[in-house]
Amino acid sequence: MQAERTHIVDAEAIAAIVAKVGLGHLYDLTIARMEAVLTGAPGAQVEMKQRDGFLLEAPQLGLLEWMPAVRHGVTVSIKIVGYNPHNPVKNRLPTILSTLCAFDADSGHLRAVIDGTFATAIRTGAASALASRVLARPDAAVLGLVGCGAQSVTQLHALSRVFPFTEVLVCDTDVRAENSFEARARLPEGVVRIAPLAEVEERADVLCTATSVAPRHGPVIRGTALKPWVHINAIGSDMPGKTELPLDLLRGAVVCPDHMEQARAEGDCQQLAPEEIGPSLTEILQDADAHQKLSPVTTVYDSTGLALQDLVMVEVFEELARELDVGHRIAIEATADDPQDPYSFLPGPVTRSWAARLGAR
Repeated sequence: MQAERTHIVDAEAIAAIVAKVGLGHLYDLTIARMEAVLTGAPGAQVEMKQRDGFLLEAPQLGLLEWMPAVRHGVTVSIKIVGYNPHNPVKNRLPTILSTLCAFDADSGHLRAVIDGTFATAIRTGAASALASRVLARPDAAVLGLVGCGAQSVTQLHALSRVFPFTEVLVCDTDVRAENSFEARARLPEGVVRIAPLAEVEERADVLCTATSVAPRHGPVIRGTALKPWVHINAIGSDMPGKTELPLDLLRGAVVCPDHMEQARAEGDCQQLAPEEIGPSLTEILQDADAHQKLSPVTTVYDSTGLALQDLVMVEVFEELARELDVGHRIAIEATADDPQDPYSFLPGPVTRSWAARLGAR
C-alpha cells in the first residue's frame, strides 16, 4: 500500500492557477466563498480559534502566529504567518510571509501544503471588498491608499471588483514605494496618481490604510478633513500597540471589526471601549440591507485577519490545484503497510541489522 501523499501547491503552482483562471475570477471566487463562510451559509459548519503566537523583539520587531480553523467533518486548516516589517529592505522579502496547511478532519492526514503569502494578500483584499460593499457608497469613485506596499495592490484590485473607481490616489512615507506603485498595480496609465496625504484624505470615497507603522507611532492619517460618508479599511494594525487611525476619528465613526476580541487586542479597536465598537464583519454581512443605511456617516472596517478567511483560501487553492492538475505530491508522513508498525516504511536491511544486533547479546 502506498503512503498517503501531500499535495504541494507552491508558488509555481499558484502562478499556473492564476494564469488559467484569471486574476479577476480568482478575486470574485474568493469574495463569494468568503461571504458564504462568514454569513454561515447552510452546510458551512465552520469554526475558528483566535490566533496566537510569538511577539519577536530580537533581532528586530516581528510576529510569528498560527491561525487555526475547521470545516467540521472535512478540513482543519492552519496558517503559520510571519510579520517582519524590516523584510523588504533588509532581506528583500515581503513583510508578510505565510504557509497554509490543510489536514483531513477524519484522519489527521496532512492533505495539502499551500503558499500562504499570495493567499493572505488576496483574502485581505477580498475581506475589505466585502465590508466596503456594505458600508461604502455604491457610487464610490475615488479610492485613497495610505501605504503603497504589497497589501495595497491587492486592496486596490479586490475593491475594484465591486466599485467603479475612476481615480486612485496614493501616498507613502517611502518615496520608492510611491513611485513604483503604478507599475505594480498594473493599471492603465493615469488611473493611479501620487498625491499629498491631505488630498488623499479630502477626496477619497473609500480610504485604505495599509502601513507598517511601528507600535505607538500612529496614527498615519489626520482624519480631520474626510468626506462625511467616507468608508475606511484599516488593515495595518496587527499587533499590540500598533494603530493607524486617530482616536477622535474612531469615536466619531461606526467601527466594524472583523473579530471583536482580536481587534481589541491587536487592531485599531485597541483604542476603544467595548461599547464604542459597532457590529462585526459577520453581523454586517448577515444583515447587509440594514447596515447599508450607515453610509451617510463615516464607517471603519478594522481588519486584523481571520482564520476563517484562510480556510477559504485553503479550500479555493486546493480545489483549483486538483482540478487543473498543478503542484506535486510527496509522501511526508512516515506511513506504510502496517499502521501499527512504526518501522514499516524503513528499508528492510535497516531493521534487520538492528534485530541481529539485539539477538547477538
